[in-house]
Amino acid sequence: YLVNPAAYAALGAYMFFLILAGFPINFLTLYVTIEHKKLRTPLNYILLNLAVADLFMVFGGFTTTMYTSMHGYFVLGRLGCNLEGFFATLGGEIGLWSLVVLAIERWIVVCKPISNFRFGENHAIMGVALTWIMACSCAVPPLVGWSRYIPEGMQCSCGVDYYTRAEGFNNESFVIYMFIVHFSIPFTVIFFCYGRLLCAVKEAAAAQQESETTQRAEREVTRMVVIMVIAFLVSWLPYASVAWYIFTHQGSEFGPLFMT
Repeated sequence: YLVNPAAYAALGAYMFFLILAGFPINFLTLYVTIEHKKLRTPLNYILLNLAVADLFMVFGGFTTTMYTSMHGYFVLGRLGCNLEGFFATLGGEIGLWSLVVLAIERWIVVCKPISNFRFGENHAIMGVALTWIMACSCAVPPLVGWSRYIPEGMQCSCGVDYYTRAEGFNNESFVIYMFIVHFSIPFTVIFFCYGRLLCAVKEAAAAQQESETTQRAEREVTRMVVIMVIAFLVSWLPYASVAWYIFTHQGSEFGPLFMT
């Protein structure tokens, strides 16, 4: 064991909790939407995509990590590490880019930067396709030699190698690519779209100060914007910050718990 066995037990229990919470919610989301035609709206395509992404995380990430935490190290070998790292990264990235597509969709529908534009099924399908293309552009390269997947932290899960400068893998360029394309750009797009959305709603509320409906809509939109931005930051900022810190301080000593 790299750390106290109690830490592995706690990690396994936490993964079990995430599986119990994540699987029923996301499975029911898929089932109910597929069963009821009225729910198959263009916007719900993106929400379904989020559910699929979460199920990738449940089966490709949480379940594997729970199993390996029982052994105290990653017991599934190189192939298992590649598969776990790939599916966990794929699910996380699909979820990330789904949030980006949702933000763009809300901005276009509410702020109407394009006149006479109606968000339809084809646009939703293109949005879903974009999330998969961008997710694959992050999850596939480590399988084919641009960086690699290695056991990380407490050695119970695998992720992109931002710890080493191993020859032949170009880890440095891949980490920089990830930080710019798969963190900075999504954050900028989400912040811009929801910022413009908030401004548009506030302008409408100011023009109709006597309307209780408009004022209520402003409060709801403000709450939604704050929740979405905070959710993005809570989900990605800790991981991105720690990964970038470790990458820029290679050679320093980091404990397994910190790296986990």
